[in-house]
Amino acid sequence: MKNYPVPLSKSDLMSVESPARYVGGEFNAVIKEDMMEELERTGKTSYVRFAFCFPDIYEIGMSNLALQILYHVLNESDFVACERAFSPWLDMDKILREKNIPLYSQETKTPLCDFDILGFTLGYEMCYTNVLQMLDLGRIPLLAKDRGEDDPIICCGGPCAYNIEPMADFFDIALMGEGEEMILELSEKIREYKLSKETDHPISKEELLYQCAQIEGIYVPCFYDVSYSREHGASVTPNREGIPETVTKRIIKDLDTVSYPTSPVVSNMRVVHDRSYLEVFRGCIRGCRFCQAGFIYRPVREKSEEVLCRQGMELEKNTGYDEMGLLSLSTSDYTEFPKLATDLLETFEGHHTSLSLPSLRLDSFSLDLMEKVQSTRKSGLTFAPEAGTQRLRDVINKNIREENIFSALELAFEGGWSTVKLYFMLGLPTETDEDVLGIADLARRIEQLYYDVGRRTGQRMRKLEITVSTSLFIPKPFTPFQWEKQDTKEELIRKQKLLKENIRSRNIHYAWHDFDSSVWEVVLARGDRRLAPVLLEGYKSGLIFDAWDDQFKFSRWLEILERHGLSVEDFSREHHEEETLPWEHINVGVTKKFLLSERHKAYAETTTPSCREKCSGCGVTCFGVGECFKEKVKGGVSYAAE
Repeated sequence: MKNYPVPLSKSDLMSVESPARYVGGEFNAVIKEDMMEELERTGKTSYVRFAFCFPDIYEIGMSNLALQILYHVLNESDFVACERAFSPWLDMDKILREKNIPLYSQETKTPLCDFDILGFTLGYEMCYTNVLQMLDLGRIPLLAKDRGEDDPIICCGGPCAYNIEPMADFFDIALMGEGEEMILELSEKIREYKLSKETDHPISKEELLYQCAQIEGIYVPCFYDVSYSREHGASVTPNREGIPETVTKRIIKDLDTVSYPTSPVVSNMRVVHDRSYLEVFRGCIRGCRFCQAGFIYRPVREKSEEVLCRQGMELEKNTGYDEMGLLSLSTSDYTEFPKLATDLLETFEGHHTSLSLPSLRLDSFSLDLMEKVQSTRKSGLTFAPEAGTQRLRDVINKNIREENIFSALELAFEGGWSTVKLYFMLGLPTETDEDVLGIADLARRIEQLYYDVGRRTGQRMRKLEITVSTSLFIPKPFTPFQWEKQDTKEELIRKQKLLKENIRSRNIHYAWHDFDSSVWEVVLARGDRRLAPVLLEGYKSGLIFDAWDDQFKFSRWLEILERHGLSVEDFSREHHEEETLPWEHINVGVTKKFLLSERHKAYAETTTPSCREKCSGCGVTCFGVGECFKEKVKGGVSYAAE
């Protein structure tokens, strides 16, 4: 134990914006008392001490389901004690530095440097320098090569880990795929390493990392040499025998049997998503060509309706939340979705607990379900057509047609809804001005439909509110569009202005995403190890909380990038199909051949036949799930293994 002075004083806590972020003591939080007694008695413990780190503020981290799941899985183990830590906001960051107080865990106020392992979840590239903030405040060397035998092992997981190359110099280990089983296997190795220090034959950290690299799904960056060229792309090759050339992601085959937190930690303050969650299934059947999640989370695996209902009852009992969300990439595609929703609503009837429905697919909307949800709590509807014309929706494989959009919204308006949010993207491959103007035209026609429904039904209509929101296309790894270029900032601004000028109704509000952050996100999403010194310099110059618009300083990042001989165009450019991409040594189960075929289809087809009339397989490796889903075609994508 390094015995740094923690926790903070009362006056320190009272001087920051949200003291509740830093005090812990939440309902259902876990402190292993036998471990604390052992520490008090001997100054050490046989437990593996695991700090689950979220590189953003508490309110966002506590809304993250992966945190709750892995916190629960680790603390169920009889040899791991898991605690939580979050990025302190700027006011607390300043106090910690001025008073030389290390960043500590929520549960026991232990400095991060006193843990055996730190695990970061990386859900968004713009949080990268916050990882460095947490390591720095936690008294841990930033670069993996600078850490000694007594420093914690630093690992990461989450969607950004699939291309961890920009951050590879800072992590000892990256976990590819779903972590419930893998993280326990890793913890067992850490336990052996820790206990060996008390023997005559201690395991070295290098040997530990080598053993961890043998675990399926674990990537150890230091065991790979890298090089880059504009012509041939990236080369990432093992630098010692026994290290796999390709790291294959892990999946959980049976979601019914995997442990799930029905007694999650309940925050003492309001967080971003202040409700309980049921995870309905993993994966997505849709195959939208821009969507990274739709490819990296394959194959689809559902929980049974019986298990979900039981977990829903336990969550309501153990948390006290009056709202429960159903979580997946496309919840209304769940096979027994109507029955599940009905059974949950019946269970919650009279309990003042409502069911929160996610963004629904326009082609699977149900008036009956709308009315049932309305009986508890009515809110706005959120849909994501993504593109304003059918041609472009076919290019991106959105698999909804205009008639689906209008028939669904007609049902919604008949059901009494008057608030609608519509999400689109600008800058999609092959996009033209006609596609951009199609967004405005679609919104106007939805507005007209609302008043047509009112006249036809004779019902008294409330004020209509339509929000058109546009994000910017980002070519992500492991998608059919991973080779595409990103539109220039100037071109994106022109398209945004064109759309804005053509939305004139007071009932239609236009909201748009920041350009600069989207440009930087592309750099990080498609980056490689050349970005590590860029990120390190950026952090040391004070650039943190890039995910927050008021903290993001794009011009300074451009200056740093240029000083290191790099440019935005190095990463936002179109990549030719023959070059090796920086993440190709990671196998997510979807073949490069399949991704290329999907890219070619996007450019070849101006009008895509109905997805139910064709099946070419989805390129997914079965991962031993135990069945081939070739015949199970729903909503446009089969599950067949290639």
